[in-house]
Amino acid sequence: MTINEWTDATAMAEAVQNKTVSPRELVEATIREAERMNPKINAIVSRRYEKALVEAESRDFSDKPFSGVPIFLKDLGQEQAGEPSTAGSRLFTSYYAKETDNYVKKLEELGFIILGRSSTPEFGFKNISDAQTHGSVNLPDDMTRNAGGSSGGAAALVSSGISPLAPASDGGGSIRIPASFNGLIGLKPTRGRIPVGPISFRGWQGASVQFALTKTVRDTARLLDHMQTCQMESPFILPKLSKVSLEQAVRPLKIAFSTASPIGGKVSESAIKATKKAARALENLGHHVYEISDQPLNGIEAMQSYYIMNSVETAAMFDGIEAGLGRSMTIEDMELMTWAIFQSGQKIPAKVYSKILAQWDLYSHQMAVFHEAYDILLTPTVSDVAPKHGQFALSGSLQDQLKHMADFDWPKQQELIWDMFADSLDWTPFTQQANLTGQPSISLPVFRNAEGLSLGVQLTAAKGREDLLLQLSKQMEEGSVFS
Repeated sequence: MTINEWTDATAMAEAVQNKTVSPRELVEATIREAERMNPKINAIVSRRYEKALVEAESRDFSDKPFSGVPIFLKDLGQEQAGEPSTAGSRLFTSYYAKETDNYVKKLEELGFIILGRSSTPEFGFKNISDAQTHGSVNLPDDMTRNAGGSSGGAAALVSSGISPLAPASDGGGSIRIPASFNGLIGLKPTRGRIPVGPISFRGWQGASVQFALTKTVRDTARLLDHMQTCQMESPFILPKLSKVSLEQAVRPLKIAFSTASPIGGKVSESAIKATKKAARALENLGHHVYEISDQPLNGIEAMQSYYIMNSVETAAMFDGIEAGLGRSMTIEDMELMTWAIFQSGQKIPAKVYSKILAQWDLYSHQMAVFHEAYDILLTPTVSDVAPKHGQFALSGSLQDQLKHMADFDWPKQQELIWDMFADSLDWTPFTQQANLTGQPSISLPVFRNAEGLSLGVQLTAAKGREDLLLQLSKQMEEGSVFS
């Protein structure tokens, strides 16, 4: 038996319920495939195989929506008591989680069996996965390329066939970017949709949310249906979607599309072709599709606010780390990009931070007005296919300035942060805005270039309207729009 006999996680769970396969057999098959493939892709950073085998024999999987399906958690947050949790950082190579967070508890309640953890860049700051402590994650379709980030290990596990579904998280595109590179489905849910706490409730001021990467729309919809919550202690409370709304046929929608980068960068011909292919397909499916020339938000201003948030939240995070370790951080404790972000958060005035969070509320209002005219915004997910390893390496002169980040005032620090991410942001400029506004956004695998490399398109809906995204995605999947 091989793990690839099942089309998706739903099919696996149904096989367990029908007793045509046992959870132990699924775990054993997944371990075999992981041990065969992981030396090539480098996606797994820790294993709990023996514990998983015991759970497969001892846990009750009756009437669970994902009975006995083996998965790997992302090694960033998603903490499971007693298991490693490194966040891709050398600081935490010997750290073990003290408690299981609510997201992981919910996964366990749904019947998943956790086999280990998948690779991520240090603290999830990049759109590629190349943590120095774990090494780069290879794109299964082309080992000379990176699988993306920050959920790059998760995406590679699914696209390589090790697992049909992988828990992931998205603070600026970290689900959707690797979904595009790996030919997968990647939904970032609405802020407040998925359980948070008790360790963290307000990840990156609500910009960061947990969910998963999948192969099929039905897995995405099934997981969302069972993971969603109306969590009163959460800072972002959201009413639950009805099962009917997730499964009903989609009505004709008004869809706006744009292929222009929101920060004015270059968009590849492949990304433009992918978006126009999706636009034509949607029109053929009965929707009203309009190309727009004006961006709903000021993309450069939005990204500047994003970097300020990231800087301040990183400084706050390291305050906690320093308190826990009982010492101050040094540049030797972390990668250079992390050091630069950490230092850049030390000098930003509180009133500036307050203003950018107010800006986010304004962005949310502007997008709500936009969605009064259009149900969906269609764009490329990324500007091009998965990048080559080392493609975003920093120049020596920029590295020298980043090493001395503490010597500059905060406006100059923010200029350097922009320069530090400039090349990688040009590659992935479309995803961050939905994190700022809290909207749901999904990447769908609609295109492969002449080399067979995947490139997705992104659909974004108004807050709380994952139902529209999933209805539309299902229609496109059934209409053979996916590649």
